[in-house]
Amino acid sequence: MHTLNIGILAHVDAGKTSLTERLLFDGGALDRLGSVDAGDTRTDDGEIERRRGITIRSAVAAFTAGDVQINLIDTPGHSDFIAEVERALEVLDGAVLLLSAVEGVQAQTRVLMRTLRRLRLPTLVFVNKIDRPGAREEELLDDVRRRLTPYVVPLTRVRDIGGPHARVLPRPLDETAIGTLAEVDTGVLARVVDGPAPTPDVLDAALTARTADGSLHPVLFGSALGGQGVPELVEALVRTVPRPAVPGSGRPRGTVFAVRPGPGGERTAYLRLYEGRVTARQNLTFMRRDADGRTCPVPGRARELEVVGRPGAVALTAGDIAALRGVSGVRVGDRLGEVPDRAAQFAAPTLETVVRAKDPHQAAPLRSALLALADQDPLLRARPAPSGATSLLLYGEVQLEVLAATLAQDFGIEAAFEPSRVRLLERPAGTGEAYEEIRRHGHLGFWATVGLRVGPGPLGSGGVFTYETELGALPRAFHQAIEDTVHTTLLTGTHDRPVTDYRVTLTRSGFVAPLSTAADFRGLTPIVLRRALERAGTHVYEPCHTFEVEVPLDALAPVTAQLASLAAEFRETTGGHTSWLVTGELPARRVRDIELRLPGLTRGEGVWWSRPSGDRRV
Repeated sequence: MHTLNIGILAHVDAGKTSLTERLLFDGGALDRLGSVDAGDTRTDDGEIERRRGITIRSAVAAFTAGDVQINLIDTPGHSDFIAEVERALEVLDGAVLLLSAVEGVQAQTRVLMRTLRRLRLPTLVFVNKIDRPGAREEELLDDVRRRLTPYVVPLTRVRDIGGPHARVLPRPLDETAIGTLAEVDTGVLARVVDGPAPTPDVLDAALTARTADGSLHPVLFGSALGGQGVPELVEALVRTVPRPAVPGSGRPRGTVFAVRPGPGGERTAYLRLYEGRVTARQNLTFMRRDADGRTCPVPGRARELEVVGRPGAVALTAGDIAALRGVSGVRVGDRLGEVPDRAAQFAAPTLETVVRAKDPHQAAPLRSALLALADQDPLLRARPAPSGATSLLLYGEVQLEVLAATLAQDFGIEAAFEPSRVRLLERPAGTGEAYEEIRRHGHLGFWATVGLRVGPGPLGSGGVFTYETELGALPRAFHQAIEDTVHTTLLTGTHDRPVTDYRVTLTRSGFVAPLSTAADFRGLTPIVLRRALERAGTHVYEPCHTFEVEVPLDALAPVTAQLASLAAEFRETTGGHTSWLVTGELPARRVRDIELRLPGLTRGEGVWWSRPSGDRRV
């Protein structure tokens, strides 16, 4: 039996968790269906998830279909938890993108499809809620082709759509479907143009091959609650998602993509293995890439190992997922084997808030709780703020509300959050150098020599520390004290903003044995570094969003004028038949303004989509 790891992705409220419950129930993994409304679903097992009716953390559950085990990864739909989706995508063999037959294509759906197509991940589209009033079929397919991708082929159709008697039927490949296949498959194109006409076997083979390489997307209709169309979805998954290649038996290589808290403070880490074999109590070395770009090893050993869908298995083998317990210090994003040099699929959070404990005596427990939560979500970066407060990075206000509820429920801490603000960054504008020789005079003297050069690094490189001095000229502890202090100091630049994309080089060093200590280097390094940074100078950058806005024909002028007044930079304007589609870039601090004004400018017909995408100089 081989394994397929399938992700279910969608805009919030499209029915992801309900579809997961139906697949597990039909596959024999559950003896009854859970309900989001009743709060008794298998994958949303957290109290906050049940109460709010949304998925916050990725969850894994398995069922079998013939000789295939399907591991379902149910991911969040709300944009505030997009980091969870990002991590899940790395471990998938294929995906199901869920739409509602009533609401149709929504903003987050477009974000997800763009990412799936960029990754060329085999993706099937499942149109849910066909038994709801207002459900659509042909109109929705037109919407999918226009707003998601033109390369879709419907495999099923619906009789009596929009009512309780809706039924799913097979849909033969018609001329439109064959034409779509011809656009992405040269073999079909050749037979359409030159003959002979493609046979059903040729078409089926092309459909499977082009779905496997991510260039074509089958569409199936159904209802997660009623069960219509779900067997056809499972059959299509098994037929079109390629089986992972059988890897060699080399060193273990895998990714930790989820960490869940457990009783007594113990955490469960979910590991997808790509190569090799892992057993309980085996010594493992995870590699971690920190926010500043550095990579460091994290040794550990799992006390228990439970392979998802394979009770009693004594080892995790390539292609499967296991829950590891007892690995202290493991975090989401840690890797077995080498850390791939792969850019994140979603941008880092752009909002910043400051949190304080309402009870001053809980300041230290609050800090500990936030660090524990950051282990589950590395993008929830926490750093000290003045007066014992903590600064946090967030994606949005819903994430903040969930965080507050988690602190109260799981840690017994009532926290107060300042209004969130857009997070600005600094980058070195040039190169600056400074140094201090060993001297001793009062409390400012240090038994240390430190010389540093600060300059700009490549965009997206974070922070890099290098040596121009001879390695071994200083004891290792002194080297480490300098490097750690450099990265800590640059959390605040000359404009009181975090510094990124910098390259700091140690140009001179010295010590006096036995008088010098690591504390001397930790004390002197910030003084030298600040001086070098002032000489280099920095520029301040603000985060931006890539946007798309679809507006009625007569609303183009007022909408573009409003965007221009908000400092938007335009890329292109297309359409002009039934509506206009305008794309461009907008400062993140202005996104909320246009979202509030768009309905009035377009009589409620405008559709807005945006996502974080880099930054621009202030």
